Amino acid sequence: MANNIACERPEPDFTLAELRGDSARMAPHWTVPAVAEPAPVPPSLIHGVVVEPSSVRLIAATAEYGG
Repeated sequence: MANNIACERPEPDFTLAELRGDSARMAPHWTVPAVAEPAPVPPSLIHGVVVEPSSVRLIAATAEYGG
């Protein structure tokens, strides 16, 4: 017989507003290091990559949305 008892998650000890406030106060402490733009890689150096046919179709279809 299946157990039909609903699993309830306990409420967090903080509110979303408190979490956002904590994040805003911490933001100045985090720095983003300067990173140089990656150099383009010629296709002749890319080998050994296998892409599933379904992924190829998905990626090919996204070109119409990004352009």
